[in-house]
Amino acid sequence: MFEMIKEVAAFLQSKGITSPDTGIVLGTGLGKLVSEIDIEVAIDYADIPNFPVSTVESHKGHLIYGNLEGHKVLAMQGRFHIYEGYSLQQVTMPIRAMKLLGVKWLLLSNAAGAINKTYQKGDLMLLDDHINLLPENPLTGKNIDELGPRFPDMSCPYSPELNHKMQLAAEKFNITLHKGVYAVVAGPNLETRAEYRYLGMIGADVVGMSTAPEVIVANHMGLPCAAVSVVTDLCDPDNLVPAVLADILETAGKAEIKLIRLFKEVIRGL
Repeated sequence: MFEMIKEVAAFLQSKGITSPDTGIVLGTGLGKLVSEIDIEVAIDYADIPNFPVSTVESHKGHLIYGNLEGHKVLAMQGRFHIYEGYSLQQVTMPIRAMKLLGVKWLLLSNAAGAINKTYQKGDLMLLDDHINLLPENPLTGKNIDELGPRFPDMSCPYSPELNHKMQLAAEKFNITLHKGVYAVVAGPNLETRAEYRYLGMIGADVVGMSTAPEVIVANHMGLPCAAVSVVTDLCDPDNLVPAVLADILETAGKAEIKLIRLFKEVIRGL
């Protein structure tokens, strides 16, 4: 696996991706930040050796390198998920390659359903912690000692420094930014009423199908990260209505304006 990761990094360097300092992962319906980047290199995932290919329509599948707010950024316009049939080692390969390329900070986004009944559609939530309910772990197997320790600490998976910058940015732009716990499940189906009740009982504020594996490998490598969830649907088990993908994408698109403001402000201050 480490050889494959190094091959990815070497290929990207050969294409001109030489000095990124900030990595960005854009989740479901959240790819418009790319339009703010002064793009130097854009590569389809399908053209990168050893790289998975995004199979989800709302994930564009492009790796973007360029300038944003005075920084060289490397942005994933679309990510990978375990429900697509990929292993978590494949899902997180791009994050490990980013580290080899020199990325020093990682910002992630996702679309999520609200377990916390005080949240509304279109709200943003800053991840303070997560609950990993996936059946696999990206660190399973022989440890890659060159990247990190066998047993990485996860007592503080999200960078307090980056989270503080996110909160300051939210205050500056008068954006409501909740702070809470993200639960990750395998998907692709959404949850039952009983499952939503269970998630609330164990302390989740939102639920989604991504992010935590990427954060695990980031912590393994000592890569500071922050993540923001866009609330795209409400998961009140006593008032549950069927989720419609078109509605989820529409909500994500409207809320993305706020997310872009936050990310740009944080990147400017790095």
